[in-house]
Amino acid sequence: MYCLNNFILIRKFCTLLMLLTVVSPLIAALKREDCEVCFGILEKFSSSLSEESKQDHKLIEHEFRKYCKTAKNRENRFCYYIGGLEESATGILNELSKPLSSFLPVDKICEKLKKKDAQICDLRYEKTIDFKTVDLKKLKVRDLKNILSGWDESCDGCIEKTDFINRIEELKPLYVRDEL
Repeated sequence: MYCLNNFILIRKFCTLLMLLTVVSPLIAALKREDCEVCFGILEKFSSSLSEESKQDHKLIEHEFRKYCKTAKNRENRFCYYIGGLEESATGILNELSKPLSSFLPVDKICEKLKKKDAQICDLRYEKTIDFKTVDLKKLKVRDLKNILSGWDESCDGCIEKTDFINRIEELKPLYVRDEL
């Protein structure tokens, strides 16, 4: 009787373990916020491809390299990690092109890429700044420089934080639109 009870307990435990093994990957699926740059680039890039291009992984690689030539900031870094830039040290572009040509969903492609290089999902987009409510004096100089860089402007001769703030205030009417 004691052996039968142990056998039943072991069997229930094994069943539970098998169930957890099957269900856990479904629960732990990669979310957009965990890998936002990968999701963003792949969605934008895949929607820009023609139907003909989507079926040939070599064409996808060629188009992605063209896309990467105009990429900036985090997207440029993503291209570097994947091998979409000429100066890239590694090349796992086929890990993007082959699944994309097989119409694999973006989240699955990003999961595969994360397994190859975890840095891919460490990339985050810079937060957008609401210029109506932000106090520029409370931002770091690095953030002020990023604002100017995002506008493709420079601040020649800027040394102090106030110099950067004054330059941003000077350029603000050109780049910030007041919505009614």
